[in-house]
Amino acid sequence: MKTVRSTGARSAAWIVAVLVLSCVIGAAHAQTRAWLDRDRIAFGETTTLNVETEGAGETPDWAPLARDFEVSGHTSRREVALSGGRRVSRSLFGVALRPRREGVLTVPALQVGGARTAPLSLSVAPAAVTAARDGAPAFIEADIDVQSPYVQQSVGYVLRLYYATPLVSGSLDQPSPEGASMQRIGSDVQYSRDIDGRRYTVVERRFQIVPERSGTLSIPGARFEGRGAGGGMFDDVFNRGPRELSANGPPSVLDVRAMPANAPQPWLPLYGVQARWLEAPAEGRTGEASTFVLEAVFDGAVGTQLPEIALPPLQGAQVFAEPPQYDESFEDGRPRVRLTRRYSVVPRAEGTLQVPGPRIAWWDVRAGAAREVGPPAVRLAVAAGDVQAGTIGVDTAPAPGPRETPSSSGGSPLWPALAALLAALWLATAWLAWRLYRQQAFAPPVHARGLSPLPRDAAAGPQHTYTEAQAQRRLMHVLQTGEPAEVEAALRALKDPPAADLDAVVALLDAAPQREAVSLWQRARWTDGDLPGARQALRAAFRGGAAWRPDPAQATRGPTLPPLYPRR
Repeated sequence: MKTVRSTGARSAAWIVAVLVLSCVIGAAHAQTRAWLDRDRIAFGETTTLNVETEGAGETPDWAPLARDFEVSGHTSRREVALSGGRRVSRSLFGVALRPRREGVLTVPALQVGGARTAPLSLSVAPAAVTAARDGAPAFIEADIDVQSPYVQQSVGYVLRLYYATPLVSGSLDQPSPEGASMQRIGSDVQYSRDIDGRRYTVVERRFQIVPERSGTLSIPGARFEGRGAGGGMFDDVFNRGPRELSANGPPSVLDVRAMPANAPQPWLPLYGVQARWLEAPAEGRTGEASTFVLEAVFDGAVGTQLPEIALPPLQGAQVFAEPPQYDESFEDGRPRVRLTRRYSVVPRAEGTLQVPGPRIAWWDVRAGAAREVGPPAVRLAVAAGDVQAGTIGVDTAPAPGPRETPSSSGGSPLWPALAALLAALWLATAWLAWRLYRQQAFAPPVHARGLSPLPRDAAAGPQHTYTEAQAQRRLMHVLQTGEPAEVEAALRALKDPPAADLDAVVALLDAAPQREAVSLWQRARWTDGDLPGARQALRAAFRGGAAWRPDPAQATRGPTLPPLYPRR
């Protein structure tokens, strides 16, 4: 009896210790961090300081900021989320900082309850000389990252709307340039700025422009139309309503350079590439996966522009790659993407396995030269894996005494009955799963049931069903970074159902420029012709979608009429 009580006491003590340790670990994982929405601004502008903390979230002590900044616009928000299987509450605080001087300023560490944030650095440039459009209540500025880019080079384009009157409503439209693709990057950034003694609210919108052909590229100016709230005394006296506001942005012109003859393929014009291993084990075992994690930062690109980055084939090992993860940002006036990808290497034999890093070929737009980077090779020492269960030696000699069976020892027949019940439940579950699989396998296509199909992996081939718009977007994507086989699959997938080959695509197309572009691609593909030029021809021909010949069978059938007597 004493033994039972002491065992129960020890178990209770262990439970209490585990609970206390969990609380300690939870408190250790509580994080408090601070960041700026912009760490480079001009004098007279504002930036937002964000502070996030876990738990109840005491308000930060903003007093240390008063030395170098004017603090305004206090905001706070609380949210509850699940992280690592536990419920976590977070509090987010924000203030607007206006520097009191130019130079590199330090945002001091702030006390948040029992935690402190890390200090931050803020670069404050001299105030930009900007004419406020002769006192206009609203005007537009546009900045371009580079004036003479290469074809297919990512160009950063920043649009800024200034308005001095509070807005009731408004819309900012930026027309797309002819001969280039334009993509919006991130969310709008809003701040305030003093120009000639007048306070303006600034809305900053960022874009990525990718020229599709060399030569002159014209970017139309943006257009703003809105309604501003009346803020003067006479507006209230005379009952004046909101005033109409409008502004036109300046147009821009780029001189796009052609792709160099010695450029590596796939063509990847960038400002810089950095690659390293985040995880690279030095030891492994046969039959077991060793995980390698690659990190690559591409300066001047977004995730959709990047080619496939894979490990070279390994002699004596299998490689399994997970889909890459992208973290996109906008820095120094242009896009930047951080790629993270995991590779699982499974050795087949003992010894030393050389795992080379993936090589990334790119074009340095500053130096005008071809580059290649990649993480260093890793030597993996492979030891013998665990012995399989079927090869473990088993002593087959009989035991010295008679072996007791459950029946001879007075065991209950409950366990055999329970095992039979579990086996029956397992068989029923397997049968139900098989029936569901059969129903899904022979169900009609998604679009036939009135739903739009989701986009699929571009490398999966033409067997998937796409809407017309999805197929056209997929073609534009693979024309930029895809392999020739992916381009041909995307061309065949433009038709629903997909065409058998490119000859069938040419026969079905109604527009002569599109038929010529596909034929040019076929000649370039199989006769070592100008493949980049053929890509450009396809982009130009199919930018507005494919034009197909009318289906004679459909024309003879005529329109489908509703039944005269509806079914009941």
